[in-house]
Amino acid sequence: MGYFIVFEGLDGSGKTTVSTRIVEGLTKEGFKVLYTYEPYSDDFIKLINVYGRRLGGVMEAYLMAADRYNHVTSVIIPALREGVVVVSDRYYYSSIAYQGAKGVEIEWIKVLNKFAPEPDLTIYLDVEPSIGLRRKQSSTTKIKYLEESESFLHRVRAIYKELVAKGLMIEVDASNDLENVVSRCARVICEKLKMLCTHASL
Repeated sequence: MGYFIVFEGLDGSGKTTVSTRIVEGLTKEGFKVLYTYEPYSDDFIKLINVYGRRLGGVMEAYLMAADRYNHVTSVIIPALREGVVVVSDRYYYSSIAYQGAKGVEIEWIKVLNKFAPEPDLTIYLDVEPSIGLRRKQSSTTKIKYLEESESFLHRVRAIYKELVAKGLMIEVDASNDLENVVSRCARVICEKLKMLCTHASL
């Protein structure tokens, strides 16, 4: 089985840029690597943007979980079985944070996503919501309405911080410059998974 690494955080935290840099580093070290992301399917993204926005957090959670089931069964698990290192930009922790911030019961979200395998490592890239919103113009936001309210993003960030406190992910300060953030993430991966160690001083 391969390793499964997830990057989480607010849009504008640099998830996409950092995760692709990590993929490049792992590839240079000789690993077979797959970069992926959530939400995954364009069809589900369209449904979430229409029905999630209209019907709220519970519908979002259902649609996100359906999209995730497709992603897990058709992409993540087959790659892991082939020994590939899978690096995902977002995973089910995003559902916990974003739909949880809308008042959806977090334990119910966990049950809804029980099919999803646990990552070997999850890195949370932390930024203040105001910073994320400033950076957002150059981000790859797919569900734009979830990133429009700074007060909402403060609630999302608080849930992410709770997940860090529970030991479910490791926090990296993403307000620093890109090279420092990539270097810190490489060090975490080296310490936890014994990979990317030659790039940990980037």
